[in-house]
Amino acid sequence: MLNFIRYKRYFLKKQFRKVLLEKENNRVVSQKEIKTVAILTTDEISNWVNIKEEVEKLLNIRNAKIYSFRPHKKNQEVSYKHFSEIDFSWNGNISQPNFKNFIDEPFDLLIGYFSKKNWYLENAVLRSNATFKVGISKVNQRLYDIEIAEVPIKTDMFLSELKKYLKILKKIKN
Repeated sequence: MLNFIRYKRYFLKKQFRKVLLEKENNRVVSQKEIKTVAILTTDEISNWVNIKEEVEKLLNIRNAKIYSFRPHKKNQEVSYKHFSEIDFSWNGNISQPNFKNFIDEPFDLLIGYFSKKNWYLENAVLRSNATFKVGISKVNQRLYDIEIAEVPIKTDMFLSELKKYLKILKKIKN
């Protein structure tokens, strides 16, 4: 089983690099005002902070959507708010229909709210059709249009910086 996971991760990384290069060469930053928001995070982070509620309050929007990564465990209840490594095929494509719809939706803003390297979260950010992507620095600077140097535990500081930059870029109104 361990070798299967290693091979899958190897192929996922290979495909990730290929798609990353394609997306970097074709990147166009949206000038649209933000009305729809998606958040990708870990189950661990979403258990101790309600980032969805905080983002909705800060940006004065409703219905932000969130998906959290949690490692797959047998007999774990299926959730429509979580994804795991089994939701990715060998070539990095997403096989779980609800998560695929989330990734395919052209959100105005995607927030990658995680600070540790995670191939599955990074792949989800990369494959997202969001038109503007923001994340925590030191994960993978090639994924985001803006990186904010903060740790996830300091949600208020991260969101304060996010709001400041979105105002400067005229992506939100005062």
